[in-house]
Amino acid sequence: MTAAISIERLSKRYGDLLALDEVDLTVERGEFFGLLGPNGAGKTTLISILAGLTRASGGRASVMGHDVVTDYRVARRELGVVPQELVFDPFFSVRETLRMQSGYFGLRRNDDWIDELLASLDLSGKADTNMRALSGGMKRRVLVAQALVHKPPVVVLDEPTAGVDVALRQGLWAFIGRLNRAGHTIVLTTHYLEEAEALCNRIAMLKQGRVVALDTTANLLRAARQGHKTVRLRLASPTLPAAIAARAHTREADLVSIVLDDYADLESLLAEVRLAGDSILELDVVQPDLQDVFLNVMKRH
Repeated sequence: MTAAISIERLSKRYGDLLALDEVDLTVERGEFFGLLGPNGAGKTTLISILAGLTRASGGRASVMGHDVVTDYRVARRELGVVPQELVFDPFFSVRETLRMQSGYFGLRRNDDWIDELLASLDLSGKADTNMRALSGGMKRRVLVAQALVHKPPVVVLDEPTAGVDVALRQGLWAFIGRLNRAGHTIVLTTHYLEEAEALCNRIAMLKQGRVVALDTTANLLRAARQGHKTVRLRLASPTLPAAIAARAHTREADLVSIVLDDYADLESLLAEVRLAGDSILELDVVQPDLQDVFLNVMKRH
């Protein structure tokens, strides 16, 4: 079975800037895949090449087995992209916008699916509202509907929840989750790493146009949690005992973080607190999350 997205030695150069440097990447069908990286890492350039908006300088890319250059018409139909920017036509209502998007793919009498999209994205009440009158979060939902109006098997979400409030964000992810469970392949770029940790089965991290990490989310987290253990303390005394202050990794107000080589070291830490005549008011064991993994990977590369 062909992959949902296949990228081989993909490069893109803008003058002296190498935005993508021979990237190799495969996204399997049905995956919820995260594409992470700092600003300027090459994520949007890669998406633009997949969508046919930018021509690669070298290498090849395909969507559902269709080359994005030599078989671009079919490749484009297989892909739905939710762009990072809020791009919309200010002269049309929400329904008119979706009908017009349907027309780009040669779809007529698509209103049943449009109604389903509007209901799923909580836009039914805004169907006849002009795009200019919508809030930023509602406009972003319309962009999601536009990307799905031709029922593509592969959906790319480029920062889909930027500027979206918590309630809208949760509703959007519930809908995207249903799409993924129904068999759609989802590729997500986001700076909200807690979203990627919760949603993505596998993650690639880009830096300066190169893939610097690629693994399942579980493996990335497992490797980070084997490296060190962190406990966070709040003591009764406002002044830290010298032995505790010497071991402090970070301090935030009255909370002190201490890195342990092993959880067995926790016993000696508690003994030091007792010897200093102090007591613990609060103690948390802190597990590294995807943000810690991301920062460590970026620092190593």
